[in-house]
Amino acid sequence: MSELALAAYVDGERERIVGTLFDWLRIPSISAHPGRAADVARSARFVAGLLEEAGLEHVEVLETAGAPSVYGDWLHAGEGAPTVVVYGHHDVQPVDPEEAWTSAPFEPAMVDGECRARGAVDDKGQVLYEIEAARGLLRRDGRLPVNLKFLVEGEEEVGSPHFEALLHAERERLRCDAVVVSDTTMWAPDVPSVCMGMRGLVAFDVVVRTATSDLHSGSFGGSVPNPVHLLAAMVSALHDADGRVTLPGFYEDVRPLTEAEEASLRLLPFDDDDWKAKAGVQCLAGEAGRTTLERVWARPTCDVVGFSGGYAGDGVKTVVPASANAKVTFRLVADQDPAKVAHAFRRWLARQVPDGVHCEITPLGAVAPALTPAGHPAVAALCRAVERVWGAAPLFTREGGSGPEEALGRVLEAPVLYLGVGLPDDRFHAPDERLVMDQFWKGILAAAELWLELGRWRP
Repeated sequence: MSELALAAYVDGERERIVGTLFDWLRIPSISAHPGRAADVARSARFVAGLLEEAGLEHVEVLETAGAPSVYGDWLHAGEGAPTVVVYGHHDVQPVDPEEAWTSAPFEPAMVDGECRARGAVDDKGQVLYEIEAARGLLRRDGRLPVNLKFLVEGEEEVGSPHFEALLHAERERLRCDAVVVSDTTMWAPDVPSVCMGMRGLVAFDVVVRTATSDLHSGSFGGSVPNPVHLLAAMVSALHDADGRVTLPGFYEDVRPLTEAEEASLRLLPFDDDDWKAKAGVQCLAGEAGRTTLERVWARPTCDVVGFSGGYAGDGVKTVVPASANAKVTFRLVADQDPAKVAHAFRRWLARQVPDGVHCEITPLGAVAPALTPAGHPAVAALCRAVERVWGAAPLFTREGGSGPEEALGRVLEAPVLYLGVGLPDDRFHAPDERLVMDQFWKGILAAAELWLELGRWRP
């Protein structure tokens, strides 16, 4: 790796960088827990300190109506040089069930070349290698090849409820030519890949009510509507026999895969049996005529993620329930509009409800899908950087999850590049979350190479 810009820096700074990572991971910045608000704020101050130590300027903790984000920049690359925003987040998921961890979630442990702790890969480790790349280049050259701006969010793990408002408020300060996100994965350590997009999400709480209270099933069963039966029928009607979502117009805005994306999917070493083993299932399901990777990356879906009604405790309680509840989510792909899908779902649901039955639908949030054009010159720069570090040209992938990437690209009017080095089995959001350190060190090298590549680009 001697030809890589920061090879010597990485070799000489490993012990300090690991210590920094461990110190950050010890902060339990769980944004979902109100009782951890002070820890999230402490994490934000820690990030601000990292940026200042790296040589970034104008470092500031940005307060929001929720948890704070952090900003810092270096803007001396010269006339014509591109400006890049690096996005990541410093909040983490809850640790439940804590008893399933083999070590304390906020006492980082190094095991067989991997760092285990909550937040290790999602996303503190991936933010840190971006910061260390800036620090390393500034130490080596006294300058950066691009104007660099960091924006590290504090609410990503709770759906970024105040992030878009922050983007609009700081739009002028954040103006850029490209956004780099390091919060995604690669296919495998020996199969480098570049994520090109994230699915969107729109979610609902649906309550069907038929009576003012539960009724005795012996006295009233067979003469009154049962909301569990009704809601179960509605849930069943969400898909047809081919696994397609039945909302009218649901697929009409779906952008098809390009030839390059289809070719890249075929090259990925994917096996359905391995996928089943990873998921712990005996069979696969979904939209007929589509491969598994198409289903999870490039096709929209509908899932009932929760269903309740009546009595489910020990023994039996002979009642006709008064109400039933379902949580319904739709994952969306490029060009689908969450508002349009929400409207279609409401209209569809209204047609399923019999007279005399009350149905209440409550929106639970929405995120639009994001997709970066594969032919963009900034994507080519990213691919060259990844190939230089991993020794092989990266394949194109997508992520089935959802995040604020669409808002970043839309509000800042810039392409979103995904330089993520997590691995599919890094146990994101699960006990024993890990960061493979070889991937982390390569992340520092790749971030530096990306900025050098982008420094030659004139938008």
